[in-house]
Amino acid sequence: MSEYDEQAQVDELQKLLKKAQAEAARNKRRTDDIVGAIYQAAYEAAKASGRGATVKRPALDKRRKGHEVALVHATDWQLGKRTASYNIQVADRRIAEFTDKVIALTDIQRKDHPVDECVLMLGGDMVEGGGNVFPTQVWEIEAHLFEQLFETARIIEQMVRTLQANFAKPLRIVCEWGNHGRLGRYGDGTYAGDNVDRMAYRIAQDRTKDLPVIWQHSEAWYQTFSIGNYHVLLVHGDEVKSFGGNVPAFGIMRKVNAWASGVIADFNDCYMGHYHQNITMTLANGGRVFVSGSIESDSEYAKEFVAATGKPSQRLHFVNPDKGQVTAEYVVWLT
Repeated sequence: MSEYDEQAQVDELQKLLKKAQAEAARNKRRTDDIVGAIYQAAYEAAKASGRGATVKRPALDKRRKGHEVALVHATDWQLGKRTASYNIQVADRRIAEFTDKVIALTDIQRKDHPVDECVLMLGGDMVEGGGNVFPTQVWEIEAHLFEQLFETARIIEQMVRTLQANFAKPLRIVCEWGNHGRLGRYGDGTYAGDNVDRMAYRIAQDRTKDLPVIWQHSEAWYQTFSIGNYHVLLVHGDEVKSFGGNVPAFGIMRKVNAWASGVIADFNDCYMGHYHQNITMTLANGGRVFVSGSIESDSEYAKEFVAATGKPSQRLHFVNPDKGQVTAEYVVWLT
């Protein structure tokens, strides 16, 4: 190749590089504009509708017997998905049913000992998304992202207000986002943190500023927190790759055991969703992995690809903060 041809090739590559960089910049601006517009709409909607009424919380339980904390795992609502037995209205009803059962089970525990505090984990995939996960997803969607966002924020807000009204201490909410809410597909250059789950959390947080609640969320792919001496790792679950139509139990164990080896700060148990199944596995360090179910039902994708379908459920645990352990475990089945 002559020196002239080499220079021509370099010039052509430089042109292609500049074109690719310009396209990437345009895509980023487009995503930033979408995110900004959604947050602005959320702010204006919140101002227009006002805040919900504050409910008086119960008095602190003065009994000296060892107190416990309710730990709620709400995950994989897939709000906006439509099946033969599932839609936004059904999701709203099932979350209300779950919240009522949390309160009822807590009242049972309270007959023996104080339960003045609740921690709510929001585990991700609260929305179904816009067709970025599997090819036929667009045909199973009831509502566009805009409606999914605000309906999810509304249901989260109602759940937060109801739980807060039934516990004497401030409600803690720990938020993690899933893969369904991501704006764009994996590998297309979009930022994973531009996620509708995160937007719904922020809207719900803004709408509950009048309440004694504490929100925890970040751009990280995991959240850690403590309930006394009980240390928790919350992830969505899509961090374990090679799903392939089967719940990758070995892959989950291998990944979480690796995290527990010092990759992530010390934790007792790990909570995740994503797989729409209820599974409990014991780690090498004696801790456990709790995989929680979903509130959706009759998913055609799950029937065809996974050859299974889960019964609607969520998870509730009670934790002794002094002993640093779970004392009671409930899979809460929903109708």
